[in-house]
Amino acid sequence: MRVLGIETSCDETGVAIFEERQGLLAHAVYSQIEIHAEYGGVVPELASRDHIRKTLPLIHQVLDEADLPPDSIDGVAFTAGPGLIGALLVGSAIGRSLAWGWSVPAIGVHHMEGHLLAPLLETPAPDFPFVALLVSGGHTLLVDVIGIGRYAILGESLDDAAGEAFDKTAKILELPYPGGPALAKLAEQGDPERFRFPRPMTDRPGLDFSFSGLKTFTLNTLKTELVASNDPAQTRADIARAFEEAVVDTLVIKCRRALRETGRTRLILAGGVSANRRLRERMNRAIAAEGGETFYPRPELCTDNGAMIAFAGLQRLRAGQHEPLVFRPRARWPMGELSPA
Repeated sequence: MRVLGIETSCDETGVAIFEERQGLLAHAVYSQIEIHAEYGGVVPELASRDHIRKTLPLIHQVLDEADLPPDSIDGVAFTAGPGLIGALLVGSAIGRSLAWGWSVPAIGVHHMEGHLLAPLLETPAPDFPFVALLVSGGHTLLVDVIGIGRYAILGESLDDAAGEAFDKTAKILELPYPGGPALAKLAEQGDPERFRFPRPMTDRPGLDFSFSGLKTFTLNTLKTELVASNDPAQTRADIARAFEEAVVDTLVIKCRRALRETGRTRLILAGGVSANRRLRERMNRAIAAEGGETFYPRPELCTDNGAMIAFAGLQRLRAGQHEPLVFRPRARWPMGELSPA
């Protein structure tokens, strides 16, 4: 089975073709960073308009790269939620229309299920069951994964997601958009011994997260330290390092706790923040010390992309699931509502 995947949940247009036996045949991603940079964040209306401009050209591009005619596609998968509703409508309308025109089944894919399954695109792929840490700009979730669609939410962010906290803290530090990668780059120059920030909600039982207070702590530290600093640039770098260390340690502590509570030995990380170098290094050491294994998608598949949607859609289509002609994109869509494949 050969599936075309379309991802338009936020500010990246991703299209890919995945084949059941041959794997990923072609994929392309267009980022809207330049469009939103002057506003310091994603403008939903601009995102929707750009998806309209870019989705069909990217579909033609991946078909050409894979050297395939449209009638060789056996199914179409598109992100149906969660995300920006206007952006979701673009991908859903195009995906469902193409499937109708090509007389093939279509399936709306949960964006976070796409991220969760992205490590299965790699070799070696993790076997079920495993614990998944999904960390992106909009979500921080710990999930116990028994199989496709068989998910139990172990913990989630009660306020800001980890990626959102990175972006907001980057704004506090007056860093350019996108803030997360800029903060991580600045943290490389920071002194890890100068500041120690709190590791939120690690001193109590449970697997939920909270990063809003850490963001406020960073703001207060910056205001206090800059007044007395002889080197403001270094102070900003030291604060960025302390913030990143606090987020990374918090994620590591919660993942170790999740593995112990579930009895799992495999952990996967996915979502944009999972590309963070310090997080990967610290997580690898911590999970190896527990006798476990960690799995990640390649960096280009950590951010939003069509490959993960095509792969997740294939699993659903292969199980006989498909969308009617009426599609229903959802800005909010709890993972717990997904059915097994």
